[in-house]
Amino acid sequence: MPPHCDSLDGPVVTAARKALEGRDVDQILPYVPEAGEPEVREAFGLTTKARTLGREAQEVADRWFYETVVRVHRAGEGAPFTGLKPAGLDVGPVIPAAERALDTGSADELTGILCGIVRKQVQERHGRAIALKEHAAEGVVGARASVEAGLGLQVWAHHLYKQATAAPHAPTRRS
Repeated sequence: MPPHCDSLDGPVVTAARKALEGRDVDQILPYVPEAGEPEVREAFGLTTKARTLGREAQEVADRWFYETVVRVHRAGEGAPFTGLKPAGLDVGPVIPAAERALDTGSADELTGILCGIVRKQVQERHGRAIALKEHAAEGVVGARASVEAGLGLQVWAHHLYKQATAAPHAPTRRS
């Protein structure tokens, strides 16, 4: 998945924009780890001062603030900051569905998308393994391909299971 939190229309920059517009640093602080709070507070103070120096100064200061909060946010996830991404990136169907689930209070759409993806992957991986298993008796090359496909299905399923059963508070992905 492409990073979402480092895009100009992602949740971190959106919160940073609201913090600046409302002159309320507390609107961005939930998006950064506690250890990063002093840096963000300092950047907020400098940015609010620079915003009073004219339109160009405001644009530069705002951009710097967005970069700062995204960098601190990403560091809190253990991920590198590689710059701000443009708005409107295709993040696939899952991120928008997850956002809608949070907005509406219903996870039905998200559940349907994820279950459909898993169902399709299981069917494809299983089908490939079964097809290769039929040729396993034709020699080492065929047997090796069958074993690789069968073990590949098992390993994939195990990783999916571990991810799906991880504690809800445990970090399971990077934004």
